[in-house]
Amino acid sequence: MNILSYILWNPSLEAFSIGPLTFRWYSLCWLIGLAVAYFVVKRLYKEQQIKDELFDPLFIYCFLGILIGARLGHCIFYQPDYFLTSFKGFVEMLLPIHIMQDGSWKMTGYAGLASHGGTAGLMLALWLYCRRTKLSLWTVLDNIAIATGTTACFIRLGNLMNSEIIGKITDVPWAFVFEKVDAVPRHPGQLYEAIAYAILFAILWYLHKRKPEKIGTGWYFGFCLTYIFTFRFFIEYTKEIQEAFEATLPIDMGQILSIPFIIVGVYCMLRARKIESR
Repeated sequence: MNILSYILWNPSLEAFSIGPLTFRWYSLCWLIGLAVAYFVVKRLYKEQQIKDELFDPLFIYCFLGILIGARLGHCIFYQPDYFLTSFKGFVEMLLPIHIMQDGSWKMTGYAGLASHGGTAGLMLALWLYCRRTKLSLWTVLDNIAIATGTTACFIRLGNLMNSEIIGKITDVPWAFVFEKVDAVPRHPGQLYEAIAYAILFAILWYLHKRKPEKIGTGWYFGFCLTYIFTFRFFIEYTKEIQEAFEATLPIDMGQILSIPFIIVGVYCMLRARKIESR
């Protein structure tokens, strides 16, 4: 196996520094993804003549819902033995720090975020947002769904820059050698997902232009869930397991957590179709 025939991947984790402040690629990708989605949804609200004051709190709800859900999802489903069995782990689950053996601590950011938890957190946050603003939940869910592919794409690019969520060993010509991990060629699963989510955004943006009347039926939301988590289910076959306990399961945790979202997505699409046929 000639390693030089593959893509050698070893980027710096840090994008740039300003004085004592260091900005990591992963954080930047998160922020860019959320910012792009912000402007997409703002345009959708404008097209639908929804008042600006109803849009303004949306970003905060989405940001907190995704962050809290993603963090809790990782801790509860992937590392419960660490985060749920000690006071130290519980504190690290809630705060972006690592507690040292001597009792001191250092700021690390949240090392571990799960997309399934982020999706669940986002859905709960949007429900709370709609209770406050009195907007239709299905309209808001459809609008967010149209923009979701942008954020998901940039988050996976952030994973790529971090050399995390790596793929299985392969000899395909586009394999990446993640030098921070080992010296063997692997599937760039993060890149596969990033491309798939960019395509999702293109599809939904095109469809919403042709079928704007579908917004509010839940169809776009259902399609988004079904597309993302069906793809996620099958792409897991190219990825290494994230935690050792997954080796004892018939399918990995990412696939297990994808199934309920696929079911919800299909239900929403069927519900929308029934509404349209009335």
